[in-house]
Amino acid sequence: MGDMQTSFVMVKPDGVQRGLVGEIISRFERKGLRLVGMRQLIPSEELAATHYEVHKERPFYAGLIEFITSGPVVAMAWRGTDAISVCRNVIGPTDGGSAPGGTIRGDFALEIGKNLVHGSDGEETAEFELGLWFPEGEVDWERVTEEWVYE
Repeated sequence: MGDMQTSFVMVKPDGVQRGLVGEIISRFERKGLRLVGMRQLIPSEELAATHYEVHKERPFYAGLIEFITSGPVVAMAWRGTDAISVCRNVIGPTDGGSAPGGTIRGDFALEIGKNLVHGSDGEETAEFELGLWFPEGEVDWERVTEEWVYE
């Protein structure tokens, strides 16, 4: 069994506006991950700028901040074995137009910019993003079906 991890996942404004929040959540639940934090909000420019600070010098940065603050997002914390890589596999590659079917982006996205979901890309990033979006911490609870998921 791999490491138990918590990953940050965000349904972006396009996913919320298209009514895909339930579908996206169900994909992670069906995979066997446990939802330990969730909140819906319209991100402030300050929150968005802090989250995407790594892209500050990129030409798409201003548009990204404008997009992510344009409407509600659903911020989530998902826990499970190797949750970071599992979430990224469920989400699929950045470019929805070339993402494989069966992934969230492959099934529902056509472009890079409006690709529905963000997911942490590593342990340090997940720790930073979870602390930023869930400063009060996640809600830890025990799911009785985990004995049917993990060996």
